[in-house]
Amino acid sequence: MRDQTATRAAGQALLNDFVPRMGRHYTAGRNFDYGPDRHRDVSGLSPYLRRRLVLEEDVVAAALAAHGPEQAEKFIQEVVWRGYFKGWLERRPAIWASYREGVLHDLAVLERDRGLRRAVADAETGTTGLACFDAWARELVQTGYLHNHARMWFASIWIFTLGLPWRLGADFFLRHLLDGDPASNTLGWRWVAGLHTRGKPYAAQGWNIAKFTGGRFAPRDNELCRDVQGLEGSEPDGLPAVAPLRQPIAPDPRHPAVLLITEEDCRPEDFDLGPYDIRGVATLAGSHLRSSQSVSPAVTAFEDGALHDAALRVGAPHAVALRAGRPEDLARWATDAGASQIITAYIPEGPLRDWVQQAVPALDAAGVRLCEWQRGWDLAIWPHATAGFFKVKKKIPQIIHQRHLL
Repeated sequence: MRDQTATRAAGQALLNDFVPRMGRHYTAGRNFDYGPDRHRDVSGLSPYLRRRLVLEEDVVAAALAAHGPEQAEKFIQEVVWRGYFKGWLERRPAIWASYREGVLHDLAVLERDRGLRRAVADAETGTTGLACFDAWARELVQTGYLHNHARMWFASIWIFTLGLPWRLGADFFLRHLLDGDPASNTLGWRWVAGLHTRGKPYAAQGWNIAKFTGGRFAPRDNELCRDVQGLEGSEPDGLPAVAPLRQPIAPDPRHPAVLLITEEDCRPEDFDLGPYDIRGVATLAGSHLRSSQSVSPAVTAFEDGALHDAALRVGAPHAVALRAGRPEDLARWATDAGASQIITAYIPEGPLRDWVQQAVPALDAAGVRLCEWQRGWDLAIWPHATAGFFKVKKKIPQIIHQRHLL
């Protein structure tokens, strides 16, 4: 990563630097992974987009202004993928619950199975003997980043060549990726496994790796699984039915409030705070909730930096620093501040949403409502995220028009 300073200003500088390359340059080079410190054909914006230090629609607007809809098409599609995955998981929250429970099951098996434990350790430390895979494992741990194409190759090798449980691979990613996102990560691994697009797994192939790493790696055919079979048989009931989108409680200006900032949205200044009686501001650190295993210190440091920067931008340099521990602490903080509502940006499906759900009984008992703002970008994409990406892709011109991005 070129800049890992977790501030809105750093994200904006990175965006400004990449704008000239969002058109034909990106289209031609986006699939090439030349290795650490050589990721010049992709933006590096994902950790900032993940926490909304930089906004998706601002990035799309910049691409359109500089290159027009035709030349910026591929870049815009990749940005929209993030919203598609988030919306898809919102429409099927049972998939997140299944993943969460499945990881715990896989970890319990890992404890009992010495051979599996050794194989997973080799994969995570980059000591499998497969050069490309080992290099990606080390890059992920050392930098908190992997090129998107490398993520696909890595996941395919983890699942089909090494024969390891896919959820343990997804957990490994989520513990180390600075841009780790519950929706993109879970559904990306499911896509490779043939669970998202049923029966269509992604097979890592030697010629493809050689071409798009510029010859850095050239695994032989016998080093990779040549008979890739999707894992859809592990979910015989298929995908759950599409659910209606959750309707959050809107903030009410008539009641005293506290403002809660989470890494799900570190741009609280975008929402109009003027009408509300804000009695206090807090940041809520929750990156440790990503896994029951240790989360990378780089991930927690980036979250801490983003939260601190967000508090500064709303004029709260001494905001209370909460950590998602005992769920009842949330109600205690609000009531101590004299508030009857907590205002925060929408918290989508994922570990932080799970924790907040655990806090609801204590909030209800204290007479405190959890109120959420929603961004128009999400509301423009999520209703269409019911099947494959193609359905959303067809709506991109409509979304651009709806959000006034041209």
